[in-house]
Amino acid sequence: MADLDPKPSNADADFAQLRARLHKAIPGGAHTYSRGDDQFPAIAPPLLERGQGAYVWDTHGNKFLDYGMALRAITLGYADPRVNAAAIAEIEKGVNLTRASMTELKAAELICDTIDSAEMVKFGKNGSNVTTAAVKIARAYTGRRYVCIPRQHPFFSFDDWFIGTTALQRGVDAPQVASTLVFDYNDIGSLEALFAAHPGEIAAVMLEPATHITPCGTCAGAEQWPTTPCSACPNTQGNFLQQVRALTTKEGALMIFDEMITGFRWHLKGAQHFFGVTPDLSTFGKAMANGFSLAAVTGRREVMQVGSIDVPGMERTFLLSTTHGGEMPALGAFIEATRINKDEDVAGHLWAYGNKLRAGMRDVAARHGLADHFVLEGPGVALNYITRGADGAPSMPMRTLFSQEMLKRGVMMPWISFAQAHGETELALTLEALDGALGVYKQALDGGVEHFLTGPAIKPVFRSHN
Repeated sequence: MADLDPKPSNADADFAQLRARLHKAIPGGAHTYSRGDDQFPAIAPPLLERGQGAYVWDTHGNKFLDYGMALRAITLGYADPRVNAAAIAEIEKGVNLTRASMTELKAAELICDTIDSAEMVKFGKNGSNVTTAAVKIARAYTGRRYVCIPRQHPFFSFDDWFIGTTALQRGVDAPQVASTLVFDYNDIGSLEALFAAHPGEIAAVMLEPATHITPCGTCAGAEQWPTTPCSACPNTQGNFLQQVRALTTKEGALMIFDEMITGFRWHLKGAQHFFGVTPDLSTFGKAMANGFSLAAVTGRREVMQVGSIDVPGMERTFLLSTTHGGEMPALGAFIEATRINKDEDVAGHLWAYGNKLRAGMRDVAARHGLADHFVLEGPGVALNYITRGADGAPSMPMRTLFSQEMLKRGVMMPWISFAQAHGETELALTLEALDGALGVYKQALDGGVEHFLTGPAIKPVFRSHN
């Protein structure tokens, strides 16, 4: 793997020029704020040229083992030839036709056959559109206004109903935000309080089934995942998702799972299958087509039919109506990626790799005496690392330093996401890079991070000012 130090003599100038070009042409310098300059250390390349398997290359040919995986959109590996071939075959059919395509029907039937709770589906091109569509479906079905979301879950949509609940208020329509209520994940009392304060007015509760924080809390059974899934646990009725399911059913509200990240990672059939909880609506995206632009809102027929046109006399609900929702290359990629996920148990590989990675990273941290300062949390399939400063508090400068030092050693780890392409070689490379990076981390704890950090610290995405 190439090292950024030393790098070509003109690299700094080239990178500065590329950054200037990006920000001149694109607000934010990228089409997702998570890809912005303020989310990476200063030495990170501003542009990547290509990806293959578990690796990416920058514009100077530097190769990095990648743990960003296109914001978790890649589950097999970059440029998987089988998925690419399926997409190319759909390109040859015309890409996008005047009426619904056979590929569109096959993809719709496939997701309904795969996901337990899916009886109908509408496809879109990004997660924000389908989560907003799910909220609209819930309001149309229930005739109610409010939607509840957990404050611990970082992102549901770029639309005002969600973004207005964050620190970003400029350009937001306040009345839309007023219809969104916030509760605490794993605290059923906080959700019950919202239902009590708004009786008969809550249309839906939307949440991710799990992040690195799981609905089972400190359940000992979690250590056996995925060998013994939560759905097989004798105490499963006590987990938070089951509590939310019981509450929404009692109150006549819909339960919506946002499975953008958990879908096709925790289990082929989604985290809802893993946890044994059946939502009314679910949204999927990211990993479902191994990086191709595709998202979906699915659910039980009675609810999804609010958007139908074949029920005579029914009042219409205008749901997703997108030119590119039925675009065939992405749907073909989804069909092939799902076949691979099923035939090769990709979810099983992700769990196994993640469990090995967590154990290995914890061992390296302990060896450096940093077990309390570099902390791995979450189940193997949804790992998260926390960087703590000398005072023991989470530290963005220390997070930036860690990412910087991993980049110097050829590993891009803004967060932890991996794919089928990550194997034993990649595990060894990661732990070797981690050993060097944590050596610098320990020095920075003693000598001050400002003496080791190149450029500014990473900033939160959801902040009110630049």
